[in-house]
Amino acid sequence: MTGGGSGIGAGIAERLASEGASVLVADINFEGATSVADGIRRAGGKAQPFRMDVASETDAAAAVAEAEAQFGRLRIAVCNAGITDRVPVLEMPVAAFEKVIRTNLLGCFVTAQAAARAMARDVEGGPGGRIVMVSSVSGQFGGTGRAAYGASKGGIETLTKVLAVELAPYGIVVNGVAPGPTQIARTAHGPRQRAAFLDRMAVKRYGTPADIAGAVAFLSGDDCAFVAGHMLNVDGGFAAAGVLYDPAEGA
Repeated sequence: MTGGGSGIGAGIAERLASEGASVLVADINFEGATSVADGIRRAGGKAQPFRMDVASETDAAAAVAEAEAQFGRLRIAVCNAGITDRVPVLEMPVAAFEKVIRTNLLGCFVTAQAAARAMARDVEGGPGGRIVMVSSVSGQFGGTGRAAYGASKGGIETLTKVLAVELAPYGIVVNGVAPGPTQIARTAHGPRQRAAFLDRMAVKRYGTPADIAGAVAFLSGDDCAFVAGHMLNVDGGFAAAGVLYDPAEGA
């Protein structure tokens, strides 16, 4: 899985390992990947760290090869790595926009393509597998400062559908999760931003990596065999909300 060295990715890696998966913890931050992999092994699971630039075809192919060399046939791939850059449209440099798109959207494509090529091989046991794409509710709405991030995540949602259609004949099931506001180390929301999120949420709290990991575990398992091309929002009801107010306060 990519982006496994911290935050949501670390939570997903730990959850999948706890359910018996052997996990290649891939991250451009090798120190973080090593720390997560070490923690999984201390807990009795199987994991190996791997340094990876998710937008590099060479790195993606090498990650798949390493996973199969360490653990056997690749059956699950989680495309999670991502960055953000909150800059107003009128001020955003093209280079900054391209960096976010390269990591988030191109990175998901390159990683999923490399994984799918391995899963589609007709070897003993037949082709097949699970690919889970990690998007965001920011890909479903217009949000201030999110031109690059929102575009990248919206692209991931469409990419998930295309992959699901094209890869289903190979027994590869592709779905995605769209986290809402999630409390991780890089979440530096101030009081006004937190209130803007929480005011629209049915569940009045930020999510945790464990919340996202539970959804990924479901989409990675046998119980989702008939779910394909679906984006599962894990957002505390953020996307379901419209106008929210207390009727007792009057119109």
